[in-house]
Amino acid sequence: MEREAVTRKHRIDPKLRAAGWTVMPYQLAFASSPPPTGAVEEWPTAAGPADYALTDDTAIRAVVEAKKVTIGPQGVLTQAERYSHGVVDGPRIRGEFGVPFLYSTNGEQIHFHDVRREENLSRLVSGFHTPTALTEMLSRDFDAELAALGRVPVNQRPRPYQVEANQAVEQAIAEDKRKMLVTMATGTGKTLTIINQAYRLMKAGVARRVLFLVDRRALAAQTVREFASFEAEPGLKFDKIYPVYSQTFRREDFGDDGAFDANVMPASLLTSPRLGDAFVYVTTIQRMSMNLFGGERALKIDDEEIDAEVEQLDIPIHAFDLIIADECHRGYSAKERAVWRDTLDHFDAIKVGLTATPAAHTMAYFENLVFRYEYERAVREGYLVDYDVVKISSDVRINGVFLREGEQIDEIDPETGTRQLDLLEDERAFDATEVERKVTAPDSNRKILAELKQYTEQFEAEHGRFPKTLIFAANDLPHVSHADQLVGMAREIFGRGEDFVTKITGRVDRPLQRIREFRNRPKPRIALTVDLLTTGVDIPDLEFLVFLRPVKSRILFEQMLGRGTRRGGDQAADKDRFVVFDCFDGSLMAYFRSATGITAEPAESDNKTTAQIIEEIWQNKDRDYNVRRLVKRLQRIAKSMSGEAYQLFSAFIPDGDLSDWAAKLPTLLRTAFMGTMKILRNPGFQDLLENYPRGSRSFVVASSTVDEVSSEWLIRGATGREYQPDDYLVAFGEFVRSEASTLDAISVLLTRPKGWNPRALTELREALSRAPEHFTETNLEKAFRAKYGKALVDIISMVKRAALDTAPLLTAQERVKAAVAKVIAERALTDEQRQWMGYIEQHLIENLSIEQEDFDLIPVLSSRGGWRRANRIFGNHLPDMIKQLNEELVAA
Repeated sequence: MEREAVTRKHRIDPKLRAAGWTVMPYQLAFASSPPPTGAVEEWPTAAGPADYALTDDTAIRAVVEAKKVTIGPQGVLTQAERYSHGVVDGPRIRGEFGVPFLYSTNGEQIHFHDVRREENLSRLVSGFHTPTALTEMLSRDFDAELAALGRVPVNQRPRPYQVEANQAVEQAIAEDKRKMLVTMATGTGKTLTIINQAYRLMKAGVARRVLFLVDRRALAAQTVREFASFEAEPGLKFDKIYPVYSQTFRREDFGDDGAFDANVMPASLLTSPRLGDAFVYVTTIQRMSMNLFGGERALKIDDEEIDAEVEQLDIPIHAFDLIIADECHRGYSAKERAVWRDTLDHFDAIKVGLTATPAAHTMAYFENLVFRYEYERAVREGYLVDYDVVKISSDVRINGVFLREGEQIDEIDPETGTRQLDLLEDERAFDATEVERKVTAPDSNRKILAELKQYTEQFEAEHGRFPKTLIFAANDLPHVSHADQLVGMAREIFGRGEDFVTKITGRVDRPLQRIREFRNRPKPRIALTVDLLTTGVDIPDLEFLVFLRPVKSRILFEQMLGRGTRRGGDQAADKDRFVVFDCFDGSLMAYFRSATGITAEPAESDNKTTAQIIEEIWQNKDRDYNVRRLVKRLQRIAKSMSGEAYQLFSAFIPDGDLSDWAAKLPTLLRTAFMGTMKILRNPGFQDLLENYPRGSRSFVVASSTVDEVSSEWLIRGATGREYQPDDYLVAFGEFVRSEASTLDAISVLLTRPKGWNPRALTELREALSRAPEHFTETNLEKAFRAKYGKALVDIISMVKRAALDTAPLLTAQERVKAAVAKVIAERALTDEQRQWMGYIEQHLIENLSIEQEDFDLIPVLSSRGGWRRANRIFGNHLPDMIKQLNEELVAA
């Protein structure tokens, strides 16, 4: 058991010296006068000697209570408080404390308490503050800074909910919260919100040195530009008020958006922060982790290349007042999360996490969810667009691929790309989860794209443009790339040239430039990706999202879905929704339908090596759990071993049968622990577990497999539930019949046609839209088209058919022509009157009703002279004609 004196000498003293404190005994400290800046041991107080007193040239600034390593430090802060009471020289703080700062530590954990404000809570810090840090804290008045924050004018540029987010963060800071989470739906401007927040906190002095962390160099470059373009004060951009520093960038980080002169962060501002410093530093979490911990703890995230030769720096814990962690949901492995957490924990700062889709570990770390702006609210308030769903049913995607004896296949070696023609000597079956991993059926991919083409053609006919389409492929692996296969097929099927379809993945040259071309240029119109376009990419004009990649992560799914939520830009200014194509028979949408925006992600591997697990079993550390982990690990190895591996393992276990030995391992460890552990701890055995010969893999191209593919719209209700068209129309019929006696607009349609007018139509539309099923005309039109095969059925026909199965289905144009024909049938119209009836007919096709006020409000009527001229031309009979037109519209 380690004694307290040993803890102090070997654990605490080095940490004090690392923070710039000279450790010295009390007698030596007072050999000179005044006492030097140092950590003075056994400082006498009226309450007994404090383990350490942190002093400068003028006074004691802090007391440190040390305990042996087996005692947790938080509970002994009260002892440090007692010593603070016992320091009697100098003024009292809050009438009771003799020093402003208290520490307690066991050499591993350090708790810190600033007792100057009663509201301040103690907190865990990663190290001791430097003498400069304590001096800086003493010079600041937090209450005055909060008061100044309240006087900072509200910037008129942010949207109302963004101002709400800023207010929520500032309220949390006022309540002494040090960690907080802000979640905002993709496309609602998280970065703009937090840039405005940084400005407000810096202006007030609450935060002066700000660290903005992202996980992509390209996102860091994008963020720097957003700071530079944000007008923080009238006529002044942010970077003209406060310096915005960054790491070194490469040209490709900016794509083809032109040169940008980055302001590279001087290392001295990190290692020697000064009270007068006020700046923002934008960098990647990877780079900062290497600055703190060196290259051995480099954080590798997806395909992001790790910067070489990043210098390890001695950065004190007070280097930043505020840390903003963008896209903090990212699903790193547990090992990577530890580096991510340690990087943030190094700094004694306010920490704000930003994400659209927080995971469980995100919520656990940031503790306080202070603001949440959900997708549904953003749609309701008009900042994002809603989506429709098309369910594509594919037999291959549902049931997999079954190959019969004698069928011809191509077998590809994924390592070399070697392709070999083969005839099957026995049947082979691949389940749906193995499609595009172990087998591909080209006919399936071709038919799914052909099905998609029908919807793009229909969209183009209605909107006059081809919908910008993003297809998520299963993979982009060398030699067996699903993305490459789809690119070739799409170019052929859509037949609009090579540049109409492109691939944007980490394997293409200059992917960021490809993204910008897809976003800004008329071509390409179709892009194939895997997950490169799931976060941090803004393409407002996207209108079709195609899921040909299975997804099990809720966070990834929401990020992928978020690519389409933005309102349209220059190429799709009238975009009011986007369409999701679920190529797995609707199972993706069903799988995620009931999940919330804050989702517990499945636990991931902690990346412990097999040797580490074995060592924990040897040390009896959670032995039962670790034995189960080891058995699963060994069984996975056994499934991928080659015959040669069996021979090599036979030197350690019977017949080299790892699967059989793993199954018996729990029993062996109970009955022959030492002998079994001797095998497990053998360096040769452990090396073999990592480097055993694997069986060769192959990838099958099932060219002869014929797929059955169909599709249908799924209609989304207001609650997020998806309906098949038939079910939606059944629900619509029940609604119409149940409301016929209570909802005046329906009653007018069915029994009182003389009461039809624009107000009745508006009431009808609003009532239908408010229903839980969200009976909008767009949703109903999709359902009627799917069931009856008739496009553009009008709302009157829909309601009447729901009430009476024999009611005809008419388009607005057919209904209006019939009504106009009846009204003018017995009237001999002049040429001028016929011309005016043409104008009235145009208005009715768009609005299905008319009233006197329309003649002076609607351009097609008001521009020709309005009501007075029209009524005069019709000999003052226009009021009667309007009533008859409205009645005939409903009667048709």
